[in-house]
Amino acid sequence: MIDDVTLPILYSFRRCPYAMRARMALAHAGVRCEIREVVLRDKPPSMLALSPKGEVPVLAHGGRVVDESIDIMRWALSPDDDWLRFSADVVAQMDDLVSRCEAEFKPWLDRYKYADRHPDHSKGYSRAQAEIYLRDLESRLEGHRFLVADRVSFADAAVMPFVRQFAHVDINWFQASEYANLSRWLENLKASELFLSVMTKYPQWQEGDQPTMFDVSHARVSL
Repeated sequence: MIDDVTLPILYSFRRCPYAMRARMALAHAGVRCEIREVVLRDKPPSMLALSPKGEVPVLAHGGRVVDESIDIMRWALSPDDDWLRFSADVVAQMDDLVSRCEAEFKPWLDRYKYADRHPDHSKGYSRAQAEIYLRDLESRLEGHRFLVADRVSFADAAVMPFVRQFAHVDINWFQASEYANLSRWLENLKASELFLSVMTKYPQWQEGDQPTMFDVSHARVSL
């Protein structure tokens, strides 16, 4: 465990799916850190000095800056963590699911959620394109409780916040859709103690504020 004197600092935004999955991994791994809640229209200079691209999450520790959510997840987890402890074939499947979430699903999710900003395609068209990825997830969940097994994996935690964001664009449509397995999977993860613990509301952090500790008291709660 990291000594309190050298605790990592995490710049986060509660509703950002990238920050959600980073917080889930940190909490699951029991990594204590200082959390700094960011308001995206008022980004703190200290965060921008660490990562000029100005996107959350950003983790700083011991002179190192990690500003990609997947990299923060891998930084938090030990190589033998149960989220990673699968056969080589299953690990390859997890990597594929995560990379496709980033490259294929997220662009269409953005066009679906913010359809007014993307007039080149209708909202329905963008949703249909995003569904190509969702149908793969749905079929995977026919054989087991989670995406690659009957227990939670790195892929579940990495993908879930984006499926949640998709579902919440039109929750009534999603719940009535063909994605019964995916809906069940999502609701189970949303209701887990781990996820609820990382959705704690923190006040906006300002330069000079006293440190706020990230709650890891629900670390490794079974999902």
